[in-house]
Amino acid sequence: MVALSVNINKIALLRNSRAGNFPDLLDYAKQCIALGANGITVHPRPDQRHIRASDIPALKKFLANFSRVEFNIEGNPFADAQGSYPGFIALVKQSPPHQCTLVPDADSQLTSDHGFDLQKDAERLRPIIQQLHDYGCRVSLFMDPDCTQISIANEIGADRIELYTGPYAEAYHNRKNDNTTWQNILQQHAAAAAHAQQLGLGVNAGHDLNTENLPALVNALPMLDEVSIGHALTVDALHNGLARTINAYKNALQQ
Repeated sequence: MVALSVNINKIALLRNSRAGNFPDLLDYAKQCIALGANGITVHPRPDQRHIRASDIPALKKFLANFSRVEFNIEGNPFADAQGSYPGFIALVKQSPPHQCTLVPDADSQLTSDHGFDLQKDAERLRPIIQQLHDYGCRVSLFMDPDCTQISIANEIGADRIELYTGPYAEAYHNRKNDNTTWQNILQQHAAAAAHAQQLGLGVNAGHDLNTENLPALVNALPMLDEVSIGHALTVDALHNGLARTINAYKNALQQ
């Protein structure tokens, strides 16, 4: 079964628009878990526009009550301290998650939009991956579906890759007008995932995934371990309620 990790960044963004703690992140996470979520994901950025550094210890302590629920922290491993943000590695050291997903997003990016270029960053990442292993974290690298790059991810000690599925989601949306591009991109992801599996790497996926485009991806990637979904799931919950939405995503992952 493919695990569903719910990214709660957008709930934190809503909370941050007013003073106080409403909506309550821990209460929202508890609801997601009760409804069947297998994990909770956060992506704390240096500007702290959604999840804040101060949220992480409380989430870590809260999720320790759920032995089968995974805590996943995403972020740029090269992000340094800024104001009350201690730097990504320091933040992880304070509250080690089960999984640490490393993402090459710059401070100026609205959202993550590409995987690592390991021909450039491999040697910078190698000691960081070892450091995170020392903290007890599984390490996943955010990657484009490029087999050469994925081989390097394996060489520098990553445990998993997370395939960046933004282009896949866009091609799926446009498939009626350009089915060939969608099929080609789907096959790229399938080949990349199969290569990762052959190397012994776990395979995650994330970005712009929703209940419409998930079944085709799951069918093409039978080795898929986990998806991390926040934006679309939060929007769907506004329309359909959280219970129906979580159920719909769980069903989509079983196609």
